Amino acid sequence: MSKDQDLTLTAVATSHHASHTPPTRSAREVFTAISGLIVGMFVAVLSGTVVSTSMPVIIADLGGTQSQYTWVITASLLATAVSTPIWGKLADLVDRKVLIQLSLILFTVGTVIAGFSTDTNMLIAVRVIQGIGVGGLMSLVMIAVALIISPRERGKYMGVVGGIMALGTIGGPLLGGVITDWWGWRANFFVGVPFAVVALVLLQFTLHLPKPQRAKVSIDYFGIVLLAVGVSTLLIWVSMGGSQFEWNSSTSWILGIIAVVGILAFIVVEFFVPEPIVPMSLFRNRTFTLSVIASIAIGVSMFATSVFLAQYFQLARGATPTQSGLMTIPMIIGQMGASIVIGQLVSRFGKWKGWMVTGSILTLVGVTLMSTLRYDTPFTLVAIYMFVLGAGLGMVMQNLTLIVQNDTPPTQLGAASSNVNFFRTIAGTIGVTVMGSMLATKVTDYMTDALAGFVPTSQAELDALKKLGSGDVPKVSALPDTIRTVVESAYGHGIADVFVIAIPLAVLAIIAIAFLKNKPLSTKTAAEQLRDQAEESAIGVAEAEVGASTATGAVLLQADDVPDAGTDQESERTVADAADLAGERRG
Repeated sequence: MSKDQDLTLTAVATSHHASHTPPTRSAREVFTAISGLIVGMFVAVLSGTVVSTSMPVIIADLGGTQSQYTWVITASLLATAVSTPIWGKLADLVDRKVLIQLSLILFTVGTVIAGFSTDTNMLIAVRVIQGIGVGGLMSLVMIAVALIISPRERGKYMGVVGGIMALGTIGGPLLGGVITDWWGWRANFFVGVPFAVVALVLLQFTLHLPKPQRAKVSIDYFGIVLLAVGVSTLLIWVSMGGSQFEWNSSTSWILGIIAVVGILAFIVVEFFVPEPIVPMSLFRNRTFTLSVIASIAIGVSMFATSVFLAQYFQLARGATPTQSGLMTIPMIIGQMGASIVIGQLVSRFGKWKGWMVTGSILTLVGVTLMSTLRYDTPFTLVAIYMFVLGAGLGMVMQNLTLIVQNDTPPTQLGAASSNVNFFRTIAGTIGVTVMGSMLATKVTDYMTDALAGFVPTSQAELDALKKLGSGDVPKVSALPDTIRTVVESAYGHGIADVFVIAIPLAVLAIIAIAFLKNKPLSTKTAAEQLRDQAEESAIGVAEAEVGASTATGAVLLQADDVPDAGTDQESERTVADAADLAGERRG
């Protein structure tokens, strides 16, 4: 290699690096860049929480059953689960900014249509559209943040983001309760629309993300169909088995076989398609695999808490929607407070594993305490139970995604991030479905036992018994006192029973997190890592070209029979110069 060639190679690499190294951003610039993402997440959180406290009222008003109550929740979670890995994979292939805007539009449109629902089936259908939008927001926002902020610095920014989310999470149930009591539950679905418009404007003008490197886009359509069929059939099977059909019936066997074949076929397809939705190579990464296991366990506790707490306060304790929102504050303070404080500590000291182990232990303690609830448990104890569980979930949830992003190649960032959320959502969906089915059975059994010798003495009591016999979710405040206590006791005991399912899963989360590799957090953003890889590739190509040129020169030199002394001396100087330059470049 000649001196001029090596100097040229060094200059190419240096200029390439200089032209792609971004200036260091201030905190204000970073917050400006992610402002649209923050408002977008706020819309998703607010639109979900304002409805949560009014859901028992909505189902009762639309004449829905306990099974339909569960499916209103499950439909959204199912759509979120199926769409999450698809959004994540698309983020590795096409413009991420456009995807974020599209997911926000889908979510907003679905939410507005839900406000005009005329029956429970329509509400369930529209919740699917909402779920698809949420799937995009939940995965794409985290991917965008990873491209802008390094894992080491991400905690302190996400702590502030967590504070904004806390505002939506805490304020949502309170706002939803007030709106429901004053203007009716339909108004809850329109609250987030102005914020969605603001988010779209901010995203357009403040968010600037690098384009994916791949020129050719290959979408796994076959995998999408198999995933949707397999997961949907599985959820229908586990939610309706034992109630709509017997477990040992032909319907049950057909649904079970379709679910198993669909999921197995999806796994096989993912090994052979060019761009799989769930790259099986990710499971060779110990951090990813253990994080998925922990996410599955944590997801059940997280979704069960969000779904069944509103029912507990309104159906087991007779609270109004507004009161129900106020009663959930200890849970929210624990979850968001732990998320913000631990995020700051992780960024400051770079240590994450101890906090995650502590959080998983608190989660186990929390779900165990929740399994002891009754309709007359003192609220002080209920508040402590909620705070402990919330703090545990807050320590674990955001950090699971963080450590996966920290230990995943940037070219697979979208798939890895979204699949952690995917498995958490799908586990939570299945868990909520099973718990909802179990709750309906338990409540029926408890009420049947309590009312076995009851003889109605008034027309109101007779009407209430007929209403309960239909399976519809009752309006507790309208029940006669003699029957109301029985219903509240049945729901209180039944909701406590469903939390027993989460206890062994919480133990599994502790084990998985304990075996996670304690890898230091990187100080480079995903975008910087992608640039570094591009630079290495460019240098490799340049070295190959220079090497080929040198080899050609060597062949010509061997063909020269009598080299002169000057040429030998020049060759020695060239080798020495090349060695010096290479040493300087390495230094």
